[in-house]
Amino acid sequence: METELKHMSPEPSETQSALPPDDASTKDDSPLLKSDSTRIQTENIQELEKKFAAFVRNDVYGTMGCGELPFTEKLLLGLAFVTLVPIRVLLATFILFFYYMICRICTLFSSPNRDEEEEQEDFAHMGGWRRAVIVYSGRFLSRAVLFVFGFYWVKITFSNLEQLSDKSPGQTESKDTPEESERPGAIISNHVSYIDILYHMSSFFPSFVAKRSVGKLPLIGLISKCLGCVYVQRESKSSDFKGVAGVVTERVKEAHENRSAPMMMLFPEGTTTNGDFLLPFKTGAFVAGAPVHPVILRYPYQRFSPAWDSISGMRHVILLLSQFINYMEVTRLPIYYPSQAEKDNPKLYATNVRRLMAQEGDMIMSDIGLAEKRVYHAALNGLF
Repeated sequence: METELKHMSPEPSETQSALPPDDASTKDDSPLLKSDSTRIQTENIQELEKKFAAFVRNDVYGTMGCGELPFTEKLLLGLAFVTLVPIRVLLATFILFFYYMICRICTLFSSPNRDEEEEQEDFAHMGGWRRAVIVYSGRFLSRAVLFVFGFYWVKITFSNLEQLSDKSPGQTESKDTPEESERPGAIISNHVSYIDILYHMSSFFPSFVAKRSVGKLPLIGLISKCLGCVYVQRESKSSDFKGVAGVVTERVKEAHENRSAPMMMLFPEGTTTNGDFLLPFKTGAFVAGAPVHPVILRYPYQRFSPAWDSISGMRHVILLLSQFINYMEVTRLPIYYPSQAEKDNPKLYATNVRRLMAQEGDMIMSDIGLAEKRVYHAALNGLF
């Protein structure tokens, strides 16, 4: 480095030559080293963004929501943080507590449906007026929370797929069969944000797959049991996960065969993206061979993207609530009836549904998944 600097710089003056070697090195090298470090960091980030494009944030707030903001954006953010955010937090907390009380009252003196072997417990199979109150109030209050969060309008499009024969061999093959009137066993959706759950609750009030710890959380734990969530220990690798997969398959079959049973809501990607990509589908939702209802979610934005991709949870919530208006667009595709070949091959079934959703949602199919997302997050945490 010193040799290069000697060739690049003019001869030092007598005063400069009188400086101790360490001081001279510090004075000359520090700006260059700082600039070089910034350049290397920028190049590393750009390289990561090419490799992990499905998880890259492209909004004003930049990578991990830590980008340099213009003054006007800082001003808007500061004003919203001291005015809009507290109001929204209070309203959302009130709605959550109110719905918890409804669930608590409706489940009094009722025994939950238990599966001791798989450690599952739910109130979703409860019938009568209690179940009706839980479902309809849950749908209404979920939409109320969306409104509080700034999703004042949700644009919903129903796709007809008239040219189905060019897109989906499964639907084409079974289109003229009596199966078409059958109820789907699961709703299949791309996964962009935790907001996805609120939308699906407001529209379908289905059962989800959730971490086992969710069932033990205050307030939310009881609500998740009323939804009929299937709990999974994500850190578990073998027998527990296989058992949960069996429970999901049974629940999908049950929802398909019994109209009073809660429908399953599954995100086959297994993690969230920035909304522009569609990751490979896991086959759990397709093993039962039951029809599925594909739903595509998108979040158009101007400043902050509601996508929960490469940003911490708390930062994401604050920035989301600081945005006065948030947008959501939903495309509901027709129920997908699998062909016999797809029933016999869940991987083929999942691939065809994924391809259909990517085409209809104008999304790019990516080959990376949750493992790569963790690598990307670890790399970003090392850079920031």
